[in-house]
Amino acid sequence: MIKNSRVRLSVGSRQLLLLAPAATYQGCGEGSVETDRHEDLLRRVQRLRGSVYLDDGAIGTKQLTDGRHVDEGDLPSWHLLVVSEADEVLGCVRYRKHQAGVAFSELTAAQSSLVASATWGRRARAAIDEELALSRSLDLPFVEIGGWALDPEIRGTVEALRMVLGIYAISREMGGAIGLATATTRHSSSTILRRIGGHSLMHAGEELPPYTDEHYDCQMELLRFYSWAPNPRYDTWVHEMRAEISSIPVICSAGDPMHRFGGMRHQDPGLLAVAC
Repeated sequence: MIKNSRVRLSVGSRQLLLLAPAATYQGCGEGSVETDRHEDLLRRVQRLRGSVYLDDGAIGTKQLTDGRHVDEGDLPSWHLLVVSEADEVLGCVRYRKHQAGVAFSELTAAQSSLVASATWGRRARAAIDEELALSRSLDLPFVEIGGWALDPEIRGTVEALRMVLGIYAISREMGGAIGLATATTRHSSSTILRRIGGHSLMHAGEELPPYTDEHYDCQMELLRFYSWAPNPRYDTWVHEMRAEISSIPVICSAGDPMHRFGGMRHQDPGLLAVAC
């Protein structure tokens, strides 16, 4: 279990925070139950995504709610944040955890343009089903990673790398996982994931190609990863990040703020706007 402590880990004046899923606060361990702060930070996450994605050309203003990029996966997910000394959210990535045995139709990936493709859709579905089968056979959660955004202030810094390492660390801290990420090829997002351990989905010995997302003006990739198998070059770093992740503040919510957020209708453009 991820636990909270008073340790404030940081790079310079920045620190990492973890938002727990809004509906599972009772499983927060020693996390701090701060409903108002949880809601405020989640709104800031959505506002950062909205700003970054809009500037990047991935979305238009009609896809925003009060300037926020709101997604139906936000409330039931963990969110790893980079927060400034002034409590500004400078970076975020979402960790959506499904139990082993989750149905394909419940995945965000089921809505991807690749799955809908007349050419590649059948193979994409089969490749994802193979990952779901592995999750069931190992009795490990199936996780989806998305909603990655960095403020221009910290692009080109170590934070992009730390956040991906943090995903592996969270997966290990929670007992392991089979993972899937929808990653844009813009700003080296998919390259960063591949460098640390992400791989193309495969079916019948064939890699699934990058695809143009019909909802967003960008090229995307579906990448798989396993919590126990990062690039060996980064394994020690993942181990060190796990020690950090086990100590960062965890903010939980005692209520269900669904009605206060509204408009949970936008599809996630995946891992966007991260520049190395």
